[in-house]
Amino acid sequence: MGRMQMELHTGIELAVALTQQTTLPDLLKTATTQLENTFGLTRCWALELDLSGRTLHCSDLPEPGEFDCGDFSHPFAHLLQTGKARELTRAASYRLDHPGFQSLIEASNRPNSLWLEPLRGDDGRTLGILVLCRDESDWNGITAQPLYIGLLQLLTHQWVSQLQSRDQVWQRRLLKRSLDNLHDAETLRKRCEILAQTLVGPSEAMTKLRAQIVRAAGSQLSVLVQGETGCGKDVVARGIHELSDRANGPMVVVNCAAIPDSLLESELFGHTKGAFSGADQAKEGLLAQADGGTLFLDEIGDMPLALQSKLLRVLESREFRPLGASKEQRSDFRLVAATHQPLQRGIKDRSFRQDLYYRLSQFPLHVTPLRERLDDLEPLSRHFIRLYTDREGTGPLGISSHALQAFLTYDFPGNARELRNIIELACLQTPAGDDIQPEALRLTDFFSEQGDLNVPAIEPEGLGAAIAPEACDIRDLKAAAQAFEAAVIRDRLQQYGGNRAQAAESLGLPKRTLAHKCLKYQVTEA
Repeated sequence: MGRMQMELHTGIELAVALTQQTTLPDLLKTATTQLENTFGLTRCWALELDLSGRTLHCSDLPEPGEFDCGDFSHPFAHLLQTGKARELTRAASYRLDHPGFQSLIEASNRPNSLWLEPLRGDDGRTLGILVLCRDESDWNGITAQPLYIGLLQLLTHQWVSQLQSRDQVWQRRLLKRSLDNLHDAETLRKRCEILAQTLVGPSEAMTKLRAQIVRAAGSQLSVLVQGETGCGKDVVARGIHELSDRANGPMVVVNCAAIPDSLLESELFGHTKGAFSGADQAKEGLLAQADGGTLFLDEIGDMPLALQSKLLRVLESREFRPLGASKEQRSDFRLVAATHQPLQRGIKDRSFRQDLYYRLSQFPLHVTPLRERLDDLEPLSRHFIRLYTDREGTGPLGISSHALQAFLTYDFPGNARELRNIIELACLQTPAGDDIQPEALRLTDFFSEQGDLNVPAIEPEGLGAAIAPEACDIRDLKAAAQAFEAAVIRDRLQQYGGNRAQAAESLGLPKRTLAHKCLKYQVTEA
C-alpha cells in the first residue's frame, strides 16, 4: 500500500507540474526532466515534428538539432514511417553514420540502450518522438508501468492543447494583421480620394503619386518634390501637410527663388534688434514660425551655397540661431522641399551640396509633366472650369471634344499651371452655359473651327523672309515664332529628303521631339 501511495503521490506531483506549463518548450523541458528523475534515465529528449511533417527538431540538442524526416540514414525517419516504438542498442546505433544522430548519442553520454517512442494526439496526428536513454536494456519495466503510460497520455494531451493555443494565437495575429491591412488599404483609398480633389487626374502616374503622398504624409521623413515648372509641386506639398499629423499646425511656405540672397537667411532664421543695419526691431524667422507644422522650401535649388550648409545643420539638430542672437532656438518642423532644377547636375557643378541633397530626399517624389499624362487633360480642364465658375459665380458648362482634341497637339511647357491659365481665359470668352470651343483656347491664332492647327505654309525660298520679317508686320509674337519654327523644320526636312533622324540631329533635337512638332505644325516631308 505504501508503494502505491508513493506512486500516486509522485504521479499527482508530475501531473500538476505538466499542467502548470504555459508554453510548449517549457512543457517538453519539464516532461523530459520528470522522466529522467522518475525512471532513472541518463537522458531524455523530446523531438517536435513541425507542421509540415518534414522536420524533427529539439532546441536542447547541439546545433543544428534538426532531423530531416525524408533522410533514412537516421532511425527517426523509420520510426515515423512505422509508427511503432522500438529499442535501439548502442552497438546498432554505431552502425548509423548520421552526424546529427551521433551528436545526440554523445550528448546523452553514450548510453548502451535507447527507447524511441512516437507520440500521437487523440486525432492521430504525430506530435513528435520521445527518446529515452539509459544503460540497462529492460525497457518493459518502464514502458509497462501505469505511471509511465499515464504521464505519456497527459503529455500528449497538454502538447495538443499547447499547439491549439499556439494556433489560436497565430490565427488571432493573422486576423489582426489582415484587419490592419484592410484598414490601411481603406485609409489609403479614402485619403487618395481626398487628394484627388486637388491633385486631379486618373492617369497611372497621378494615381501612384497620390498613394506616395499618403505614405509620405504618414512619416516624419523629409520629402523632396521634383518636377517641371507649373506641374503642381506646391499642391503636393500642401497635400502632404494636410494628411499628416501636423495638419493642425502651420504650413510655412518659403520661395527661395523669390527672396534675394541677402535677405533669405534673415527670413529663415530671424534676427534680433540691431543685428544689422536697418534691423530696427527683432523679427521671428520662418523656421520658428514652422514649429509644430510643415516648412515648405520651394525652389530649394536656388538657395545660396553658404546657406545650404546652415540649413543642413538645422535639419540634423532642429536647432538654429537668429542673426545677432547669443542662444540657440529649437523648432520642431517637418521639411518638404521642391525644385524644378536637376539637383544632381547642381551637385556636379558644385552649386548644390550633396549631403544636403541626401538629407532632403529621404522620401523623393516626382511629378510627371502634363504632356506625359494626356489622360488627365479632360478631368483637369473640367476641374479648372469648376474652380472658375465657383469663383466668378458663372461660367461655361464644360469643354467640347474638339477643344480637347486641340490640346493633344500642344505640349504644355507650363504644365497644369499653363492649362489653368488657358482654361480661365477661355472661360472668360465663352458664354455662360456653353461649352468651351477650340477658338476660345488661344493656344495660337491658327485654330480652325475643327480645332486643327494650321500654320501658314512658307516655301523654302521664302524662309529668309520668315527669319527676318518686318517688325511692324508682327501682330502676334507667339504665332510668328511658331510659323518661323515650322518653316525651319520644313526646310530642313526637304534638305535631307524627308529623313527625320538626320533633320532632328542637324537641329539638335531628339527625333521624338521633331515628330511631335511636325504633328503640331502639320509639317510633312513632301
